[in-house]
Amino acid sequence: MRSLIVFLSLLACVFAQYRPQPNYQPNPTGKVISILKQLYDLNPDGSYQWSFETENGIQSQQQGVLKQVGNEVVPVVTGSYAYPSPNGEPVVIQFIADENGFQPQGSVLPTPPPIPEAILRSLAYNAAHPEENDPKYNKPQKRY
Repeated sequence: MRSLIVFLSLLACVFAQYRPQPNYQPNPTGKVISILKQLYDLNPDGSYQWSFETENGIQSQQQGVLKQVGNEVVPVVTGSYAYPSPNGEPVVIQFIADENGFQPQGSVLPTPPPIPEAILRSLAYNAAHPEENDPKYNKPQKRY
């Protein structure tokens, strides 16, 4: 009886120690896409240029230079990227990023609606009548 208890205890210890080790096993969901072309040039003056193209139609290219603005040096980056949309139409975005921020351009990007005519008339009226912006009527109120 004693040997049975020792055997079962030893067996419980052996099985309690076994745990499958977790490891990363990526499961690709589809075909692996090859890179057809890839270029990268880095120059000593800080400018660069890179581009790539894949077999499924994704393309990207970018150029960057350093520009002196006042006493600061800011990067100026221009480039574009393109990919096929799910319905098969090509999507092309061109951009520039500089001291004014990121400025994309493309036919698929939304555009703001036109300013309504009433707002335009109001802005013209305000510009033609600056006397209504007299600061003596805009005095700060005292708070008690």
